[in-house]
Amino acid sequence: MIVPVILSGGAGTRLWPLSRELYPKQLLPLVSERTMLQETVARLSGLDGLAAPLVVCNEAHRFMVAEQLRGLGSPASAILLEPVGRNTAPAVIVAALQAMSDGGDPVLLVLPADHVIRDSAALCAVVEEVLPLAEEGKLITFGVVPTGPETGYGYIRAGAPIEYNRPSSVVSGQSSEPETTDNGQRTTDATAFAVAEFVEKPDLETAREYIASGAYYWNSGMFMFRASRYLEEIERFRPEMVEACRKACDGAARDLDFIRLEAAAFAACPADSIDYAVMEKTSDAVVAPLDAGWNDVGSWSSLWEVGERDEDGNLTHGDVLVNNSRNCYLHAGSRMVAAVGVEDHVVVETADAVLVAHRDKVQDVKKIVQALKDRGRSEAVLHRRVYRPWGSYECIDASERFQVKRITVNPGASLSLQKHHHRAEHWVVVKGTARVVRGEETLLLSENESTYIPLGVTHRMENPGKIPLELIEVQSGSYLGEDDIVRFEDKYGR
Repeated sequence: MIVPVILSGGAGTRLWPLSRELYPKQLLPLVSERTMLQETVARLSGLDGLAAPLVVCNEAHRFMVAEQLRGLGSPASAILLEPVGRNTAPAVIVAALQAMSDGGDPVLLVLPADHVIRDSAALCAVVEEVLPLAEEGKLITFGVVPTGPETGYGYIRAGAPIEYNRPSSVVSGQSSEPETTDNGQRTTDATAFAVAEFVEKPDLETAREYIASGAYYWNSGMFMFRASRYLEEIERFRPEMVEACRKACDGAARDLDFIRLEAAAFAACPADSIDYAVMEKTSDAVVAPLDAGWNDVGSWSSLWEVGERDEDGNLTHGDVLVNNSRNCYLHAGSRMVAAVGVEDHVVVETADAVLVAHRDKVQDVKKIVQALKDRGRSEAVLHRRVYRPWGSYECIDASERFQVKRITVNPGASLSLQKHHHRAEHWVVVKGTARVVRGEETLLLSENESTYIPLGVTHRMENPGKIPLELIEVQSGSYLGEDDIVRFEDKYGR
């Protein structure tokens, strides 16, 4: 049995302003109608013997992760909540411990939730090819067949071909001696090689040498191994990491669909990647070449590369008008964007921010995010539309002593029973039906009906209908911050 372990803890700062700390790139539909998290799970549908996914994510993203998996029809077997980020090695330790909690020892297929793979069938084929190696105890990393001298990725140098009992679908009787193509790339019927070396991101000249040698692959950050073998190896090299993660799992609490790791124990765990903690040290590391249209979508230029462009090389999204412009990524989120005489640029518009950058400089977008954080600006963390387990809200106007929000409540969902010390609220239903608790009263409001919630009155709103409930909320008072909420009951455990 293969258990997909989906790592969904990243912040995606280089894709700001679309990707933000509380709504990162893996939860966005950047390359298709499905989000990147949903694409990661969906691309595995061709594998036999696949268990429900196990997801490791940031606690703040838990409701969006659960809802997106339910929307895909693939709910997770467990969603492990990290109270703090500790990189990939601890994330996979807690996933392995959870996967073995019922006494089994499955093969884990570890996948970041924010990668693009164009050829899902090719990925599934490689996984099935090398599955026997994982079952035998090897630790497999997937090395992407490079398409050019990329300086933004780490590389893996392949050693000798691995002999093993391969699936019957592999054509037999061929030589496993490696050959090279005209451009130097290794070719062989072997599907796995011993890892000779992991190397850091090279300069351009070194990258060209790697490509010419035919012995190097891009480091994808995807892995496959038995849960027990990973724990054995990492306990050998980083025992303090395993001890901290065991304590975090032993002290974990169940909460709806989620497993909350014990915060103090997990925070005490050292942070490190799987590569550094295990794969560079173990003698059982294997690299499986993967040629499946992989891209880690680490920047706006990467997103431009994997997208569908017009005859002038422009990739547009939303209400965009283009004149005499070439090789641009142009994204309109809330209003029209017009580009005239622009070349090799990225323009991304959202309701509260606009990014303009040359495509060669988009790696520096993370510096803008850090500057926003240093200044305490909310644009680093939140979109104007804020997602909640019951739906979302968006601020559409605000000034001294008042704020106007557009609120959407999902069918069957409800806000907490709450009150405010500093503000009163007016609610106007514009779509759907609202059941409102206001003090001792219960009201049923339809379209174009409204109610008033005086300051200090206990209240709740829910959507009893089959379609989303949409309403306008007008707040007035001396303080309008989101922390002016006293909750009495909350079905989401907040």
